[in-house]
Amino acid sequence: MSKKTKTVFVCQECGFESPKWQGQCACGQWNTMIEEKVNGHKEEDKRRRGNLGKNIKSIKLSEISSSNEMRINTGIGELNRVLGGGLVKGSLILISGEPGIGKSTIIIQAAAEIAERYGKVLYVTGEESAEQIKMRADRVCKRKLDNLFILVETNMENIIQVQKELKPVFLIIDSIQTMYSDNLESAPGSVSQIRACGNELMKIGKENDIPIFIVAHVTKSGDLAGPKVIEHLVDCVLNFTGERNHELRILRSYKNRFGTTSEIGAFEMTEEGLTEIQNISKIFLEGMEDGAEGSIATAIYEGTRPLLLEVQALTSPTNVGFARRTALGVELSRLNMILAVLERKAGLSLINQDVYVNIVGGLKPEGTSTDLAVALAIYSTCKGLKSSSKVLAIGEIGLTGDLRSIQHSEKIVKEASRMGFTEVIMPQKNAARLTDISDGIRVVGVNSLRDAIQIIRYNE
Repeated sequence: MSKKTKTVFVCQECGFESPKWQGQCACGQWNTMIEEKVNGHKEEDKRRRGNLGKNIKSIKLSEISSSNEMRINTGIGELNRVLGGGLVKGSLILISGEPGIGKSTIIIQAAAEIAERYGKVLYVTGEESAEQIKMRADRVCKRKLDNLFILVETNMENIIQVQKELKPVFLIIDSIQTMYSDNLESAPGSVSQIRACGNELMKIGKENDIPIFIVAHVTKSGDLAGPKVIEHLVDCVLNFTGERNHELRILRSYKNRFGTTSEIGAFEMTEEGLTEIQNISKIFLEGMEDGAEGSIATAIYEGTRPLLLEVQALTSPTNVGFARRTALGVELSRLNMILAVLERKAGLSLINQDVYVNIVGGLKPEGTSTDLAVALAIYSTCKGLKSSSKVLAIGEIGLTGDLRSIQHSEKIVKEASRMGFTEVIMPQKNAARLTDISDGIRVVGVNSLRDAIQIIRYNE
């Protein structure tokens, strides 16, 4: 059957297709529809996955085997942690990050380990030459890699053909924005091309039971470039963050069908590649001074482990105009709420003060367990109170000034004891539920922000 070309209009934001142009897409965005020409499909529908070449029939849930998924050890402990224990066979993993942050470095290190342990690995690159990949591998791997194969190609049909001939145990696509399919006339990186190539890669992974790493670009705001549909297709979404002028790199999981979401892994960028950081809390707390004003330790629970952080705050008189509010690592709306509670419930007037808050280390913690530490750090710097580096504060602040309980408080206390802290200030509800308190650490339960302020004033 001959293929026919048709014209469709595709939304650049959500991937919605329409036979005619419309100003507003179904997702609510305006002027995001672009015209693309699409080739019709042959009788063999390549868009399907599952039951290919078989009779179409349903299966009883009770007849499906529930054996544990097979995982591949990447040889990198922090990467295994973020993935939930290793690469699941047949899974599709999307990794994104700013240019130069270390995406290709961690991928080539994982590829080298898997090639040495399990067999052939195919690295498909559409952005770099084979010589560039070779130079990076020589720098970070330091060994002979006979099972690592490099393919410089952007055409999906050619990639599929090479994959069928090579039969690798692991496939890497760098990057999805450079790939294109002959079935579409649009340019690489368009909504239709990314969606079509993503579907083809998903079919390769599921049919051949091999894990696939897909590298993706990010926009200036740090969001994943391209349509959201690619995030829905994949099994795991990883994001690599960090400052290029600093050595610390954080790998975070935002979606994981085979493990815990919001898990993080820490690495240090060196000349020999990325090195795992085992004790993340020590990295975030190093340099914390005892007796400094506006510095309070806090903790969050990311994925499967607690992390201890330092919150710093600074207030200074406003010279002109409105008072400035600047936050790094803390949502600005959350900071404004904490400032309002401090003013109404603790009597701290900051209307003529510029306020700066920073989570040391560049981490952007999720959740609200850092609220109390942010409030105490602001109060400390505004009133000139010296704080102890051995005191840790956790808790969510409500609009009434009360402290609300947080999750995993017992594990956080154990981590604080291991790191040498002597006192933990937390909500009374959490303190009352603690059954196993480590020796050498004092847990202070408080009901409100005002009570917590009295504790730090007494400690001074």
